[in-house]
Amino acid sequence: MDTSKDAILTWCREYIADLLGTTAEALDPKADFDKLGVDSALAVSLLMEVEDRYDIELPPEALFENPTLDAVADYLHQRTAQRVA
Repeated sequence: MDTSKDAILTWCREYIADLLGTTAEALDPKADFDKLGVDSALAVSLLMEVEDRYDIELPPEALFENPTLDAVADYLHQRTAQRVA
């Protein structure tokens, strides 16, 4: 599985877009979650999917510290890189 930041960001955008009923291209990866319409239920769904897909526990506070899709992708990329190192 490709764990580059770009690949993770693409997956995150597609996943959230599907939940929001829009296209990935319509989601600004640098916009805050609240601006995108990501509520707590969608955030929890993202957390669970990340754990299943990347086998990385994404604590809820990580979403508050990284409140954009771009920041989450960067966080996950760093975590996957640490696991390999």
